[in-house]
Amino acid sequence: MAEKTITIQIKRQDSRDSSSYWQTFEIPYKPNSNVISCLMDIRRNPVTKEGKQVPPVIWECNCLEEVCGACTMVINGRVRQSCSALIDTLAQPVRLQPMSKFPVVRDLAVDRSRMFENLKKVKAWMQVDGYHDLGPGAKVPETNQGIAYKLSECMTCGCCMEACPQFSLNNNFIGAAPISQARLFNMNPVGKFIAEQRLQPLMEAGGIGDCGNAQNCVEACPKSIPLTESIAEMSKQVSVQMFKNIFQKRS
Repeated sequence: MAEKTITIQIKRQDSRDSSSYWQTFEIPYKPNSNVISCLMDIRRNPVTKEGKQVPPVIWECNCLEEVCGACTMVINGRVRQSCSALIDTLAQPVRLQPMSKFPVVRDLAVDRSRMFENLKKVKAWMQVDGYHDLGPGAKVPETNQGIAYKLSECMTCGCCMEACPQFSLNNNFIGAAPISQARLFNMNPVGKFIAEQRLQPLMEAGGIGDCGNAQNCVEACPKSIPLTESIAEMSKQVSVQMFKNIFQKRS
């Protein structure tokens, strides 16, 4: 009886500036395998289906439990985490591609620096006035706690950016994830003190006005974060801030 195998087609690229090409690999089937374990099998013996010895495939991964966001790639045409993509649920041949909205470093690894730079723009952090005892913090309403917890699950994986028709390699749209993180920190009792600074980049070119409301982001998010709700909320905050700015100039 012939051994059951898995066929995997990988879109490869040797460097940032080189052209991409496809290679096909065939590995023994193992039940309950995920895409990462298959890539590890290929790395141990990087020989194509045609029998050609090739350099090992490059990809990123870390936590292997859908928390870090590093292993994002396009699997059978859908952007997702490769650690949670089980081979038994995927049609063969399994086609693996790097995300198209970020520069390819090599093979399936991409440079997500733009996402982190956009998080810097909206100051997606808490400003702490030293490390001394500041006393008890402000109370957070229970409803806000639930919203904030869900927003905090963002792992900067890039799925929402990859699925967004407004986000591309050649434009400056800030994207859904940073917009949602701006909402998270603006609703915090401490973070809200610099809310206006977070809203400013959302009012500029590439800000929230560039969102086309396609809603692909919320469909692609592996954590089911309510990104469209965040975009709607931040649109309101931006509108209010714009009127504040107008009246401040007149006074």
